[in-house]
Amino acid sequence: MILYIVILLSCGFISYFWRSGSSVSQPWVPDASVRQFAQRPLPTPPPESFIDTYTLPLRTSGRDIVDATGRRFKLASINWYGASDELFLPGGLDVQHRKTIAKTIRRLGFNSVRLPYADELVIRNPPILPHLLTANPDLMGLHAMDVLEACVQALTDEGIAVIVNNHITHATWCCGADPCDAGWANDHLGPLCRVTQTEDEWIQHWETVMARFVDNPRVIGADLRNEVRGVWGTMTWDRWATAAERAGNKLLQLNQNWLIIVGGTESGNDLSGARARPVVLDVDQRLVYSAHVYAWSGWGSRDGRFSKRPYPSFVRAMRQNWAYLVEENVTPVWIGEFGAPQHPGAGDANYWGNLMQFLKAIDADFGYWAINPRKPKDNAREGYSLVEDDWVTPLLDYRMKDMTELMRI
Repeated sequence: MILYIVILLSCGFISYFWRSGSSVSQPWVPDASVRQFAQRPLPTPPPESFIDTYTLPLRTSGRDIVDATGRRFKLASINWYGASDELFLPGGLDVQHRKTIAKTIRRLGFNSVRLPYADELVIRNPPILPHLLTANPDLMGLHAMDVLEACVQALTDEGIAVIVNNHITHATWCCGADPCDAGWANDHLGPLCRVTQTEDEWIQHWETVMARFVDNPRVIGADLRNEVRGVWGTMTWDRWATAAERAGNKLLQLNQNWLIIVGGTESGNDLSGARARPVVLDVDQRLVYSAHVYAWSGWGSRDGRFSKRPYPSFVRAMRQNWAYLVEENVTPVWIGEFGAPQHPGAGDANYWGNLMQFLKAIDADFGYWAINPRKPKDNAREGYSLVEDDWVTPLLDYRMKDMTELMRI
């Protein structure tokens, strides 16, 4: 009898989750405003939003990032990844010159780029294979750090601010279940990790990278670590905040004008611990927090993933996790990663609509993931991209429509 009840309950749970998953994966049909946007030329971005019209350096003031005159610099960012992956360089350098990619980013309206790197890149600094640089022949023969620096220079020359991001320890796609990449240091795991580093070594890698940009004022900050979570979500806020203070203060000794960006725990979602235990840096007005918000965020919670939530539940989660810092005018919070596929299901569309409504309501700083049309490994299609494979042609869909609206608030 007990076995029979267990089987019935198991079948019920399986049926529930199957129906739930099926509902969020149903195709989504764009509305008339999205279709109209796709038929028009991409709006020209406002020139006054770019860093070349600001008086540097930047600092923080309450919830805002401002320039030396007090004028707000709203981060309207996009991620350009690849230096954190197996090939050790930002994507697309075999397709377009880095200056062309920078121009594409500016033409899309993004005034800043989050540029991830892996610690393994710093440790090995390998030479980049020539076939990965066919559109950038002047970079052939250079090592990974030199190529990264050249891409930063191309962006800042185009009037685009750059935020460097320590994304992962091993050079690979982030973020899986590998405990070796779940935090900034993994030496406690011993021989389990192919690439091992202590906290001190992690900070030293940061110093090595950022030393190249000390004299480039448009490199505005350091995003200290991507999606800190610990093994199976065990990372405490206090432990991470303490490490972030050590790293941030070391970098501020190199350049006291850099913004130090500290992400939340729980894969970047949770900044609730900052209310009772804020990060405190040696230089005032340099701290920016960061949160990541995806459709699958919220798994394991009572209300479930964000793809399934109604707007009131979604807003409660945002306010609990990070938005209180903005709404109470405490500290800037940059939504440094979010994104959705070109062809969303109903769950993706629900998440996206809720997130866009909220980000517009609070006039948030943001960073879309990502511009890349291809992933480095196996050249797989990046469904979240905002451009075609040529790295020039924009995808004028629901995502780009909302990006242009967010930029103009």
